[in-house]
Amino acid sequence: MNRTHLKATLLATALLLAGPALAAVSADEAAKLKTTLTPLGAERAANKDGTIPAWDGGLTKAPAGFKPGDARPDPFAAEKPLYSINAKNMAQYDAKLSDGVKALMKKYPDFRIDVYPTHRTAAAPQWVYDNTFKNATRAKLVDNGQGTEGAYGGTPFPIPKDGYEVFQNHRLAWVGTYAQAPVRVWVVTADGKRAMASGGTQSFRRQFYDPEGSLEKFDGYSGLGKFVVSEPGSKAGEAILAHDNLNAGNPRGLWQYLVGQRRVRKAPSVAYDTPDSVTSGIGLFDEAFMLFGPSDKHNLKLVGKRELFIPYNNNRAASAKVADLVTPNTLNPSVVRWELHRVWEVEATLAEGKRHVVPKRKYYIDEDSWQIILFDGWDAKGELWRTNYTLTLLAPDIPAVIGSMFWGGYDLQTGAYYLNMASNELASQYKVVAPLPRNFFSPEELANEGAR
Repeated sequence: MNRTHLKATLLATALLLAGPALAAVSADEAAKLKTTLTPLGAERAANKDGTIPAWDGGLTKAPAGFKPGDARPDPFAAEKPLYSINAKNMAQYDAKLSDGVKALMKKYPDFRIDVYPTHRTAAAPQWVYDNTFKNATRAKLVDNGQGTEGAYGGTPFPIPKDGYEVFQNHRLAWVGTYAQAPVRVWVVTADGKRAMASGGTQSFRRQFYDPEGSLEKFDGYSGLGKFVVSEPGSKAGEAILAHDNLNAGNPRGLWQYLVGQRRVRKAPSVAYDTPDSVTSGIGLFDEAFMLFGPSDKHNLKLVGKRELFIPYNNNRAASAKVADLVTPNTLNPSVVRWELHRVWEVEATLAEGKRHVVPKRKYYIDEDSWQIILFDGWDAKGELWRTNYTLTLLAPDIPAVIGSMFWGGYDLQTGAYYLNMASNELASQYKVVAPLPRNFFSPEELANEGAR
């Protein structure tokens, strides 16, 4: 082999081992964010038949009299479904249904989705749009696609080139900066019995979106979260604390406070395919918030964009009585709103030498908000096992479409399912709050709370 051939071979090998692409887009490509694309990178135009309208700026005006913490009203309450899809007519809509939704229709004859007019309500503040435009030409993937550098305060990869960039967009999706919410977790067994697995308060500090911050001052920790359990009595006082970062130079932090031990301990097992104790083990920890923790056990392939029926603008469901929403077998089809939207599809397959109980997944990411709305998972035998969803809360007061509330999953093999982060019938709903100090999310503060 001559020297030239050897250099070419080594270069090709290096590129192969590098995994996901690293380059940001050109200035010419980024300019599309001000013409044919929305400021966050979605297609501005309607689809060919008009069933998905053009984006006109989203919904950015809070309802009259709204106060932080109020349950957000449904701005489309007067609308009726255009049509319903169930096991009898699903073949007619096959191309626009996920595998998990089709499996639910086959498993439960009474399950259906009611399809309403599509409203592209997703929006963000202008400063988020401005930062997104800057990120387009400066952000890059690091740590084999698990991290991001050169991004702050906006979508990092508004014109994505691969599945790794799409996942980073989800991790850094705009849903506000500081927020708190009282929440409950509901589980339903295969025989239709509903129970509350846990309840408490969830707090968020998304410092990647601190409007007073900047790329130069950013320390790499994108978001801090804390869940403190208050009910049932047997779990009261338990807590989970997470510090998420954008690169391996700032290791992810996970801690638990266990009442029985009366101490805070690191919790590296709160990740990947460990059964999620918050959902009584029905869900897995990496299914939390639709994607929680690293995804390095899978290779990510960007399949492309497609039109799909997804849950969207579900303010009515977020305000429903628990008994009306969380029903036997599935969420009540009469309460959940579905719309046709364009989504990015990412396929995750088990990486060589890795182990995971869900070796294959398909994720569907809303083009307007960059949040995973649905995903399906297959077991080692290649059988469809799990399907997960988020009901997306519309919060024009922020403004944002929020996928980190009212999410859950179905175990298609056992028949159990759950709804997590639900504020139904509670005193407050995903409340924007004054800046929560960093020490509020420290392990030391977690210990102090447990000692009281």
